[in-house]
Amino acid sequence: MYNVALLGAGRIGQIHAASVAAHPKCALAHVVDVHQPAAEALATKYGAKVSSVEDALADKNVDLVMICTITDTHADLIEAAARAGKAVFCEKPVDLSIDRVRECLAVVKKHNTKLMVGFNRRFDPNFAHLQQSLTSGEIGNLELLTICSRDPAAPPASYVKGSGGLFRDMTIHDLDMARWLLQEEPVSVYASASAVVSPEIKEVGDVDTAVVTLTCASGKIAVITNSRRAAYGYDQRVEVHGSEGMLAVTNVPETTLVKSDAQGVVAQKPLHFFLERYAASYRSEFEAFITALEGESGPAPSGLDGERALILADAALESLQTGKAVAVKL
Repeated sequence: MYNVALLGAGRIGQIHAASVAAHPKCALAHVVDVHQPAAEALATKYGAKVSSVEDALADKNVDLVMICTITDTHADLIEAAARAGKAVFCEKPVDLSIDRVRECLAVVKKHNTKLMVGFNRRFDPNFAHLQQSLTSGEIGNLELLTICSRDPAAPPASYVKGSGGLFRDMTIHDLDMARWLLQEEPVSVYASASAVVSPEIKEVGDVDTAVVTLTCASGKIAVITNSRRAAYGYDQRVEVHGSEGMLAVTNVPETTLVKSDAQGVVAQKPLHFFLERYAASYRSEFEAFITALEGESGPAPSGLDGERALILADAALESLQTGKAVAVKL
């Protein structure tokens, strides 16, 4: 059995707690959160104890730590867990500063820690099927990748202030997806963006609508489109155009019901938000983490994947500020 310490009992922490509880090889041992009622509720639900970070990491029976806290605590907690000899799963990003990320990953390497970064979309069964089909050569060589990601509504400005902005908070998922599907590192990034959805987001200096273009040395191109508003639901689509055909993943609807009558043909809206759309991916993500702990190779996405996605997000922001394509330096 793997005993798990969960740091963070908020929305995403609750998702991961359920995955831990459902896994036959795992048990939730500790729950840590600055909001005591949230920690107590989750601990009671799954038979764990409410603890401090220090007590959870000092417990020799704890095998792995899941970090689901606010972003500016991630790097410190990863380092503390690494020094305590625990395996670590951390929600993205490792940090908003690339220098801090590299410092953290140096500690991870020093202690030979198995670290997985939570880019859960790689584990969505639809995207995973696309990736497998692409890798097996079903459409020849990839030439053009298009990723569409749009939230149903803008987050509050209070969230945006601490999120690192659209590119580091939202687009970073798509940047990781692009790297995963391209199987080649982009060499340049160009971004255009504006704030047309939320005046509050504009007031805090962020954008809510963006297009990011990644170019690889081979000539492969990836285009990412983001918006903080989609009136019809959570819009998550990927299209891969290759030398011998095309692969595409469309939105997952609320149900498969389609109404056909004299007025037309009407299908259902996409699932409303990420909790519903990616429920299966979170379960598969945790299963992959446990499998990686039992194998020779390290978990993926790794700390390096987290670092490189942030490099691309930073390059997108620099491109927006300068109006020029930015060469990527890995």
